[in-house]
Amino acid sequence: MILVLRAIIPMSSKSEYLKQFFQSDGRTVITPIDHGTAIPVPELDNPATLIESLNPFVDGYVVNLGIALACHQQLSGKGVCLRTDCYKPPYGDNEDTGPFRLYSPDEAEAVGAHAVMNMCYTHHRNETEIIRECAELISESLEADLPVILETLPFGIGRPNDYTVENIIFAARMAVELGTDVVKTAYPTGASVDDFSKIIDACPVPVIILGGASGGNDRDLLSIVRNAMDAGAAGVAIGRNVWQHSAPPKMAAALQSIVHENASIDSALKLIES
Repeated sequence: MILVLRAIIPMSSKSEYLKQFFQSDGRTVITPIDHGTAIPVPELDNPATLIESLNPFVDGYVVNLGIALACHQQLSGKGVCLRTDCYKPPYGDNEDTGPFRLYSPDEAEAVGAHAVMNMCYTHHRNETEIIRECAELISESLEADLPVILETLPFGIGRPNDYTVENIIFAARMAVELGTDVVKTAYPTGASVDDFSKIIDACPVPVIILGGASGGNDRDLLSIVRNAMDAGAAGVAIGRNVWQHSAPPKMAAALQSIVHENASIDSALKLIES
């Protein structure tokens, strides 16, 4: 199967690969469905069906290797980003040791992926190893001419109190300095449009925002997305707030309307409530 997929999608330049995610407006709506190695995900029991339902509104997906193999047909025609690491939140007495590398551009090429993604935690107690692994991935991807998206977060995943403007600026700039092609990061807690503009100004590569845990408040999420886009973000990579939503395709359509159609929050909400 791997050899067949490699033959179907030939090698291309980074810019051609990135076009699989970013439309002609330079923006993207990505849905990560890579959470199955980190948390229980009953909502992802049938990823192929979910992908098919979201495809009209989504430009690309972040997936683990197993889903890239199992759902290659459903992912056809969309940007596919292979997660190259595993990140584990604290559980019981198990501490957060940070992400650790699993795969390389070789596996990405084998499944026809158009990019790779790895976590980059700044200020984490295992920061040295994390940054070294990110640099190694970027080095390997230069040889493969494959884009890298670094998901960069201060201290680790699920720490909104640490997602200050100052910390996010440093984390995003760290990813840029390492050589990432795209920055994926959190919208700082309580930040204004002007605050996020400072992050955009610090990054000479596209910046996309993540959604984090499902908050259950559609207006709050769409407000963050609207603010990020007004500040100059290149799009979103929102997973749980889509596939844990009561109507995932409607939420994806709402995100698509803001990112690609410059819709207002109220207009986007109407797509969910219809």
